[in-house]
Amino acid sequence: MATNGTSSTNGAPSKVFLIWGGEGWVAGHLKELLQQQNEKVFTTTVRMENREAVIAELGSVKPTHVLNCAGCTGRPNVDWCEDNKEQVIRSNVIGTLNLTDCCFLKNVHCTVFATGCIYAYDSKHPPGGEGYLEADPANFGGSYYSATKSKVEELMTTYSNCLILRLRMPVSDDLHPRSFVTKISKYDRVVNIPNSNTILHDLLPCAILLASAGDTGIYNFTNPGAISHNEVLALFKKHVRPDFEWKNFSEAEQSKILKAGRSNCELNSDKLAKRMKDFGVEVKDVHTAYDECFQRMKANGVN
Repeated sequence: MATNGTSSTNGAPSKVFLIWGGEGWVAGHLKELLQQQNEKVFTTTVRMENREAVIAELGSVKPTHVLNCAGCTGRPNVDWCEDNKEQVIRSNVIGTLNLTDCCFLKNVHCTVFATGCIYAYDSKHPPGGEGYLEADPANFGGSYYSATKSKVEELMTTYSNCLILRLRMPVSDDLHPRSFVTKISKYDRVVNIPNSNTILHDLLPCAILLASAGDTGIYNFTNPGAISHNEVLALFKKHVRPDFEWKNFSEAEQSKILKAGRSNCELNSDKLAKRMKDFGVEVKDVHTAYDECFQRMKANGVN
């Protein structure tokens, strides 16, 4: 059953947003943003793979836009997916496709918050070199999670109503357990590899703009550039937790304690930056975005 989260008192807006995965972390941020914009927004926790329930929910709410934040990432991390492959398929493949297909049949725009963890550095795309473009074929299957995500993305591009946003290592302005910063700040040791990151404060408003405009296809949904774990933690130490210390270890050492591999890559976000200029929005580079994120944390008393 959908929950109405609208705070609008200005009459019924033309757009109606329905957020799938309504109790999740990213979903909560989107709901708050839409409320601030006085948009009509509902959330739901209906299972994506339950076709009858999905169709009923779409018929009840009658959304113009679905924002799909649902999916299976694994707890406490993607290693969980290695031992629960059927459940991962049911959610990330069958469920995602089913929701997209139902939206297509109902003429509803569907934005899927996907992942950019489908690539790995290689000779053509080394650290500090050329980033992966939206059209580049996935080359990372080191985790079952990533393998399912790359396969379902390829199928979703068939749908003319579907916008696919590739997030990577998302970060919020707090220390939420799902935030990349929270995770690495709690590890005993971290690798030090540059990666693309998604600063939610900067990019979630862009997602609403793209969905509202009816954009479709794939966007690398990251702040421009790449930043290493050490650079992130150094900024965290500078602004948020001055006494913070950390230790590094190699990828080879890391692999000994993980069940599944991890994607490390840089995505080229030029397409996103160019599109945002149409709305008068500048997408800040990842170093600037992180610096400002941690300054907001400090101002809000987060430590």
